[in-house]
Amino acid sequence: MAAPHPFPGSAAGPPADAPSIPDPGIPDPGIPDLHSLKAGARRAALAARAAAADPAHGARLAAHVLREAPPPAGAVIGGFWPMGDEIDPRPLLEVLAARGYAIALPVTPPRGQPLGFRRWRPGEALARGPLGTRQPAAGEAMRPDWLLVPLLAFDRAGRRLGYGGGYYDRTLPLLPGAVPLGVAHAGQEMAEVPAGPEDFRLPRIATERGIVTCGEIG
Repeated sequence: MAAPHPFPGSAAGPPADAPSIPDPGIPDPGIPDLHSLKAGARRAALAARAAAADPAHGARLAAHVLREAPPPAGAVIGGFWPMGDEIDPRPLLEVLAARGYAIALPVTPPRGQPLGFRRWRPGEALARGPLGTRQPAAGEAMRPDWLLVPLLAFDRAGRRLGYGGGYYDRTLPLLPGAVPLGVAHAGQEMAEVPAGPEDFRLPRIATERGIVTCGEIG
């Protein structure tokens, strides 16, 4: 027996006057999807960062963080090695290391996994990692209590635009109690960063102009 047709009375399809029901699996071409919005934002953010970059910003960033938002005593610091036009966190990391803090740098895993962290001391050589990163070739695995988080763009709600790998969005939720601090040139701020529900929001962002405390927009 043939299965009943989904539109009774017609063997070819719905009646001419039947209401149009959109297919939920087909995106509306008139509404940009989040992936497209982020791709466009990344292009704009890369240009803005290049225009804002200044080698002097790293030292100014360090001064603001040490004065306004220093890590607690004994914290393990999660840093990173800068790439391209990223603001340079090394002046801050060097001061913290001199004050006795343990510094850990991220080790980039295969895509889809969270970051690992290894102990690093100023002056130690780094190996080349994936995607143009530099990372400790060896060293003790560590869990950071306080992290510097790189980014392409940010907004006042704490939304962060990364490079698209999702590494920090996967890593930060796995570090309960750890304090993340976004770091960027002030010129990387956007009015609103496109973000989804799985994108981690930062409570504060440090720039060469000071510390931005984030909250909801409007």
